[in-house]
Amino acid sequence: MRFATYRLGDIERSGVVADGRVHPFPRNVDLRAVVTLGPEAALRLGAEALDASDGVALDAVRLRPPLTPASIRDFVAFEEHVEGVRRSVDGAGGVPDAWYEAPTFYFTNPHTLHGPGDDVAFPARCADRDFELEVAVVLGGGGTSLTAAQARDAVFGYTVFNDWSARDLQRREMRVGLGPAKGKDFATTIGPWIVTADELEPHRDADGFLDLWCTASVNGVEVGRDLLSNMGWTFESLVAYASRDSRVEAGDVLASGTVGNGGCLAELWGRRGRTDPPPLRDGDEVTLTVQGIGSLTNRVTAAAPAPDLPPVRRRDPAAARLSGAAPLSGPAR
Repeated sequence: MRFATYRLGDIERSGVVADGRVHPFPRNVDLRAVVTLGPEAALRLGAEALDASDGVALDAVRLRPPLTPASIRDFVAFEEHVEGVRRSVDGAGGVPDAWYEAPTFYFTNPHTLHGPGDDVAFPARCADRDFELEVAVVLGGGGTSLTAAQARDAVFGYTVFNDWSARDLQRREMRVGLGPAKGKDFATTIGPWIVTADELEPHRDADGFLDLWCTASVNGVEVGRDLLSNMGWTFESLVAYASRDSRVEAGDVLASGTVGNGGCLAELWGRRGRTDPPPLRDGDEVTLTVQGIGSLTNRVTAAAPAPDLPPVRRRDPAAARLSGAAPLSGPAR
């Protein structure tokens, strides 16, 4: 099944998408609560919604982000992306040895989510605007230090994920050695709905990867195409690693990282040694499509300039500020 959140007039509802229509759940039932029920109960609820009404035509509603996640982790599971973007962001070549040791991720902002058709405002200071074509799992269960088999059982479904990136801001931030912050957290798009895991099982290959075509286009011109099965780690491995010595919960969203072969512009910039295709500009429309899931289209805009920060206080790191501090006591006797 396909579960969506939508707005009709001033009312926001969630429901099941089928045959070009959305069939609502009872009022005040949001999709996060449905996901938390787990796949079996959610499918029963979906069947009840299909039987209860004729629904509303999809073109009469405004699709919203399917759910507000408990948290969002974004991995980097494609070697081709790592290799190309490293050249673009920090000038380094190749794939770091550490990439092969464990699936790496960062946390991004669940409070700046966008849905299909929304305008996405980049920071005013950003010139190198970019998209990132990804697929994310939505968890219907959780736990600590899960095995890969347990992690597979925890997957509720899948959605398309666009990790918008301010590359020039990211380039500066990552020189500090922590990772992206303001280069990423201004916007993420997910949707157009959540496709339950059972629908995509026929696409699973012998190694456990989902063999789905993923494409990206800008203003109707395709710039990237790759198979999701080119991931280095399965989604079950990503979920299991996220849970290691920690905890994942129902409602968490975990993204694959950007596909290769043009899954973002920065990969192409790194490979070609020039900004070709050019960075996104105001009015550009980006469409990401994943076989078996659906498409996301968003228009790029610019945010109003943010206020300046006070300047940094510079000092010698070796010169501890001890004036007025109590003297260190000697050893206890």
